[in-house]
Amino acid sequence: MNYNDIIGSIGVGLILIAYFLNTESLIEKNGKLYFVLNCIGAGLACYASLLINYWPFVILEGTWVLVSIYGLMKSMRVQMT
Repeated sequence: MNYNDIIGSIGVGLILIAYFLNTESLIEKNGKLYFVLNCIGAGLACYASLLINYWPFVILEGTWVLVSIYGLMKSMRVQMT
């Protein structure tokens, strides 16, 4: 396994862990942990895709990061009120 594979595998693993924990109701659907795991995972997967110049996944994972950041900000705003 090379560097790209390791980074991409960790990223995808974090996304899958977040999904599993969410579907098993072990974390909140709109909780901070869910969005943080998705944001870090998608960021790593995006970086790995960038390293291998695979642009469809750079766009997909980059969008996933942005959506996760938006969800995190929204959940933090709800908790503040």
